[in-house]
Amino acid sequence: MLADPRLVAARELLGAALVKAAVARAQDLVRSGAISPASVADAAAASLPPAAATLTPVINATGVVVHTNLGRAPLSAAARDAVLAAAGCTDVEFDLASGKRSRRGAGALDALARAVPAAGAVHVVNNNAAALALAATALAAGREIIASRGELIEIGDGFRLPDLLQSTGARIREVGTTNRTVLADYRQAICAETAFILKVHPSNYLIEGFTASVSVGELASLGVLVVGDIGSGLLRPNPVLPDEPDADSWLRAGAGLVTASGDKLLGGPQAGLVLGRPETVTQLARHPLARALRVDKLTLAALEATLAGSTAPVAQALAASPSSIRERAKAQAEQLTAAGIDCRAVPTAAAVGGGGGPGVTLPSAALSLPEQLAAGLRSGAAVRSGDVPAVVGRIEGGRLLLDLRAVAPADDKRLVTAVLAVAARGGAASPTAPASADGLSSPGLE
Repeated sequence: MLADPRLVAARELLGAALVKAAVARAQDLVRSGAISPASVADAAAASLPPAAATLTPVINATGVVVHTNLGRAPLSAAARDAVLAAAGCTDVEFDLASGKRSRRGAGALDALARAVPAAGAVHVVNNNAAALALAATALAAGREIIASRGELIEIGDGFRLPDLLQSTGARIREVGTTNRTVLADYRQAICAETAFILKVHPSNYLIEGFTASVSVGELASLGVLVVGDIGSGLLRPNPVLPDEPDADSWLRAGAGLVTASGDKLLGGPQAGLVLGRPETVTQLARHPLARALRVDKLTLAALEATLAGSTAPVAQALAASPSSIRERAKAQAEQLTAAGIDCRAVPTAAAVGGGGGPGVTLPSAALSLPEQLAAGLRSGAAVRSGDVPAVVGRIEGGRLLLDLRAVAPADDKRLVTAVLAVAARGGAASPTAPASADGLSSPGLE
């Protein structure tokens, strides 16, 4: 069986162990009487995974632009090409002209510095939590960090910011209350043990009503180092998210150090961005912990290409006009309706996700389909038969909604193909052929 040309070719891509396991599974099917002995090679070839890794490509039709469970930001074409180019040996820490060692990831660091003009120096670690841990370790171990009670946040999977900071040996000096913290609270807490004031953007929730908070500029006036965590990775102001803080603005307002994520609103690979005063950034970059938190060549390549290349998919999704999304949804719904599938285009509200833009709704449009299609689309059952990915949507009101806000227009055809393939197997025909696939009559969509 292993001599079958298809399996020989698969061994080159997937390795002998995966191919042998596929043959063994097919042989078990013969023993159980499910298939004939002559079908072993066909069954084995059909069951082989498309790649040696188990990660499955997914079209994000959830309506959440930066979806943590789906890998957050999809990389741009430029970033994907850069990762492929960097997969082999590369000059990540080598000067080809002189033949000597050079600054690691110089291209990515230079691109980051250009993207944030107010940063005197930059550094990159493996995520934003690592950036904060490095800052606390290098600047505040054995000393105090002043932070507002309303900004000591918890994010996904039970991760709590206070636990991270205290694990570095720093002590947290809480000031203010959950809903109100004023400048005097910080001023009264400053003492000889103060290492820095931490300003955190509570990016995944909103506190409304009787509230008060202190701006970075006001904190900087106290004469103590201000470290700001903007979280979601917006480097400069974005008109789509006017209330979202950005690194350049916080640095110009007086923050000595700002940390951010690279795989959220920036739209790049997972990374922790460290930006600020040269002496402060250098202190972090030269700390022994920095070596444990450094990023690899693939991350550096993807980050540089994200910063220097064309607009990233996340930025494109955020900026897409509701009317363009509506027209795409109508066109796809018409194709599916013509094929006898119960489908209509409906207005929806999408979200930013990834801790960005809490409370912000993005007008969008979706394909409304029978709920029974959800499992088949998620499983990617049609992947092996061609260029058909797994598709993840959301369930509302007993219907499957495939929201197009985060779906690249280039994936529209693949999305329709996936629905057709799954519907053909499971049956999703409309009980009565609708006269129109256009359910987008809501004036709010525009």
